[in-house]
Amino acid sequence: MFTSVKAFEGQQYSTLKRQCLQSGLLFEDPRFPATDDTLFHQGNRIGRVVWKRPRVIPDWKEQEWDTEKPDSYAGIFHFRFWRFGEWVDVVIDDRLPTVDNQLVYCHSNDSNEFWSALVEKAYAKVYGCYEALDGGNTADALVDFTGGVSEPVDLLEGQMATDEVARNQLFERVLKVHNRDGLISCSIRATTVEDMEARLDCGLVKGHAYAVTDVRKVRLGHGLLAFFKSEKLHMIRMRNPWGEKEWSGPWSDSSEEWNKVSKSEREKLGVTVQDDGEFWMTFDDFCQYFTDLILCRLINTSYLSIHKTWEEEVMRGSWVHRQDPLRNRSGGCINHKATFLQNPQYVFDVKKVEDEVLICLQQKEKRATPKEGKGENLAIGFDIHRVELNRKYRMHSAQQKVAGSIYINSRCVFLRKELKEGRYVIIPTTFDPGQQGDFLLRVFTDVPSDCKELTLDEPPQTCWTGMCGYPQLVTQVHVLNAEGLQGQDSNGDPYVIITCEGERVRSPVHKDTRCPNFDIKGLFYRKKPKEGIHIEIYNKNMIVDTFLGQVILFSDPNERQEQHTLHLRDKGSRQDNDLPGTLTVRLVTSTTLTNI
Repeated sequence: MFTSVKAFEGQQYSTLKRQCLQSGLLFEDPRFPATDDTLFHQGNRIGRVVWKRPRVIPDWKEQEWDTEKPDSYAGIFHFRFWRFGEWVDVVIDDRLPTVDNQLVYCHSNDSNEFWSALVEKAYAKVYGCYEALDGGNTADALVDFTGGVSEPVDLLEGQMATDEVARNQLFERVLKVHNRDGLISCSIRATTVEDMEARLDCGLVKGHAYAVTDVRKVRLGHGLLAFFKSEKLHMIRMRNPWGEKEWSGPWSDSSEEWNKVSKSEREKLGVTVQDDGEFWMTFDDFCQYFTDLILCRLINTSYLSIHKTWEEEVMRGSWVHRQDPLRNRSGGCINHKATFLQNPQYVFDVKKVEDEVLICLQQKEKRATPKEGKGENLAIGFDIHRVELNRKYRMHSAQQKVAGSIYINSRCVFLRKELKEGRYVIIPTTFDPGQQGDFLLRVFTDVPSDCKELTLDEPPQTCWTGMCGYPQLVTQVHVLNAEGLQGQDSNGDPYVIITCEGERVRSPVHKDTRCPNFDIKGLFYRKKPKEGIHIEIYNKNMIVDTFLGQVILFSDPNERQEQHTLHLRDKGSRQDNDLPGTLTVRLVTSTTLTNI
């Protein structure tokens, strides 16, 4: 998990601890001193703060307090957080802020347990001060602690309370994330300042982040009847971080609904009757009351795992404003059609018939540097376009948009999308043109996607260009569909091959059809404008594929767009003979190589 770790602000834990043990002095962090500036952006608002050392090590092994070796204690700790694509190791001393001998911020119910307060101090150091953590984004925090990918779910927008099908699909997603050790948080949106931390009649609190601690399909009934009965209730368990104030509706700790469940099932679920902040709800009730859900997937990239393994591609980029349109990389969102395609572009392949793709765009956060002047995050988002199967150079005209994220001024924007086999381009953007900043793009697929940035606008001129020639035209070939193909059986498995000047583009196979909707494109930079473009259709067979027909096209650059529906012809000396079926093709040709 921590194969590559960077020392935060250059502070090496092992070096600093060794120096403390040699000097016999407890560590005092010069980068995050025990002063009011460490607590607040501007001035103390809570009274006199006393910084105390807990003298207890609640971390694992080497950092644990050893009663037999008290001299090994140096008052220094380190924690790791995932920050903008890398793990950073954050060193702190053990001085914690107290008022009237009580910890000011995070604390445990156990008076001898301090790990949560120490983790909080390290996290506050990353953000510059404790106050910077107020009103933080839960989704971002989950990513910082795990290196995972957070997916916010708007339960209101998805109409989860009323749409049973959508609700059941969501439950399966939540169950899967939980079973694969993901972290889940939920909340009830507060629409006004007065609503914050307001308690509802049912015991739930608005504007408050709850942790989801279990997700189950609970078997109803008793004995053998329960075993053979197919009815199961979708249940979710939550915990109020305050450790008190629970849900008081159906299936709350002492409600009579638990009589519908056998004693062994209740024990398995760990049902207790105490105000410990943890409680169960049906997923139906959950969707009725809660408005927001955050699913943080722990992305598994180990081939040795029994769970789903993701292939991850990480791209670092920047939005940079330049006057030259071909060099500008800050074009704004798709609303700005004249500049949108000047943004950074990243191409990737979906190599399965259909694949679930996770995409996360993260900007470098400005909230972490309050003392340098707190800046606002940019409104960011991205679009996904389906492009030619052989696209190697930057897009210069809009293609088929298949998905897009929301635009929001949060640190991360996430999208989960089922995509068909093909090649795609992601265009990460700021909402407005001319805005600048760094970003991190993470793409997760089931099989390697070969994601990379498109940096060139057209084929480069090399020392061989003079001898071999430079392209004079660019042609986009869009094979739309075929009708009435011949077949050896009731249905076929056709595919198409486009060939131009020796370059070939092959479509996926379309199963069980004689009228395939190919909808694929190829892009060709042509040195020989008079040479024809060959489009051949084959039927996929176990041993030898069957030729079904071809067309040969010549594209005129004077016509910006041509669409043809042509009869299929045979090969060789019989090429004038018609074969069953027609093919519809659209061609776009330009003498300007940066027009497509």
